[in-house]
Parts: sequence; structure tokens; C-alpha cells
Amino acid sequence: MLTSCTTEKPALAAAPSTSAASAHVPAELYDGLGARHATISPKFLYDALGSKLFEAICELPEYYPTRTEAGIFARYGREIARACGIGTTMIDLGAGNCAKAADLFPLLRPAQYVAVDISTEFVSDALARLRLRFPQIDMQALGLDFSSGLELPENVRAERRLFFYPGSSLGNFTPPEARVFLTRLRKSCGPDGGLLIGIDLAKDKATLDAAYDDALGVTAAFNLNVLRHVNQLLGSDFDIKQWRHVGFYNEAAGRVEMHLEAKQAQRVCWPGGGRDFAEGERIHTENSYKYRQADAIDLLEQSGFEATRVWTDPRCPFAVIHAQAIA
Repeated sequence: MLTSCTTEKPALAAAPSTSAASAHVPAELYDGLGARHATISPKFLYDALGSKLFEAICELPEYYPTRTEAGIFARYGREIARACGIGTTMIDLGAGNCAKAADLFPLLRPAQYVAVDISTEFVSDALARLRLRFPQIDMQALGLDFSSGLELPENVRAERRLFFYPGSSLGNFTPPEARVFLTRLRKSCGPDGGLLIGIDLAKDKATLDAAYDDALGVTAAFNLNVLRHVNQLLGSDFDIKQWRHVGFYNEAAGRVEMHLEAKQAQRVCWPGGGRDFAEGERIHTENSYKYRQADAIDLLEQSGFEATRVWTDPRCPFAVIHAQAIA
């Protein structure tokens, strides 16, 4: 799943509701479902119900990223604030319920907070509550699929932009895609901008397998919910009872994978088309790449950033990195 419990949260941005779906959404889904090996982008995991299910995942004992990253912020918060500086334009990518950013407000004291998420209704509700707690901060909600573009409106301050991308949602991109995405962020930073990012580091397979296939089945429900969302967006007729969740760490590829597997042969239809799925055939719904620390820093440098500070938890490898835009 998108590994930020800002509901990240991803990973990518959360998916739009049916009413907000842009014209390219059906085409993107048609292309993925019609591919030789069917796929659904992880951003479509995040309708309103998917966002709530991901919040529940973040509370699971198996799901280490949330508590590990939170521990880093709690332990090193003052150091992080000194590295980032106060009075920034804090742009929270995949903000969801905005909880991670809000925990840092007392230390970072941003001049403006911009919550970016495709699930506009979800993030707008979160901002309404936050404005009561932090009336001194200018807050803006921005409905945007930042996985495919990052055009910021004029009401977003250009000065001292700090992109906030916690939870290791960067792992949802392949490394080449991550480089393109980070390069895009660098261009939007301006000469005095920076990035505060969480990156999950490589660890043992047993820990990763459990994190993405928990005993209670919450992750399974989260993954299966994407079929309900696709039915809403496309008018398709996926029968959720005929699919099962599969999540595991692919050691050769260095990534966790999530799939939906057909329990039996079936045909799924949508307006103007459809597809036959064989028993055991899978739809690939998400990757979550895990990095070595040196590789993560190298990726940032290739994208136009210089890592100024790295904070880690050695018990459960995870990194929070502040990177400055290179002039």
C-alpha cells in the first residue's frame, strides 16, 4: 500500500472519487486492465473507504513504517526543524488526514501549509479541523494527481518551498520513475526549496511479508476495495468475492508486491469491452521498493537534491532525509 499514513498516502496520490474523475482516468484503467499482465495503479486504492482502511492498516502491529517513522520524528524533531527551518511553504504530498504534518507544525511553524491529495473531500475535511487548531497558518487544499504532474496554483507561495513526502510512498515508483518524479519536485522547489522525505530501507523478508499481508486481513480488504472503486469509475462488474489478496516481498526485484488473484476463471465486463481472467491470474496493484541508504541518497543527488541530514532507526531500518535543492 502507499506507505504513508497521511492517507498516504504513496504513494502516489489517492484516487479521485467518481464525480471528480478526470477524463484520462477511464483510459488509464482500460490500458492497465487490458495489458498482457493486468495492472491497476495504486492511486486507485484510495477512494474514501480505501483511505479509511489504510488508516486502520497504520494501527496494525505488523505495519512497522508508521510507528518507526513517527519515532524518528519524535526523537529528532528539533534537529529536523533546524535542518528545514521555520516559516517554509510546506507542501504535503498525499496529505490525506494531514496528521503527520500537523504533528510537526509546532516545531516547523510553516508560513503556509498546502495539503495535496486527489481525494479532495477527505483532505478538505482534515484541513477544516486543522484550521481550528492552528489558525495562524495559512492552509490550502489542492486536489491533484501529483504522480503525473505538479502544476501548483498561484496561491501557493513560491518562497522556501518544502515538499513533505513521508511514509516511503516513493517506493510505489520504480527507481527510474522515482528519479523523474523527484526531478519534477526539484523544478518546483525554486532556488531556496527543499524536501523532507521518508524512505523505507531494505530489511528481512519475514518482516516485509507480514507488513503487507497482516493476520487480521485489513490489508486484504484494502486491496480488494480497489475492485469496488474500479466498478464505480468504469461501470465494470468485478465480483470481489471471486478475488483474493496476495502480498509478498520479491527479493530479486527489491520490492514488495501486491496483487489480486482470481479464485476461478471468470469474465469481467465494462462498457465497450471486458476481459477473461483464468483461475490464478493476477492483477498487479502495487509495488513498494525498499532502498539501501546509500542508494536513496544517490537517487536524490541524481534528481537535483543534496541530502543534508539523514535520521534513521537502526532497530527497524527506515530513513527520514532532508535534502536541499541544488542551485
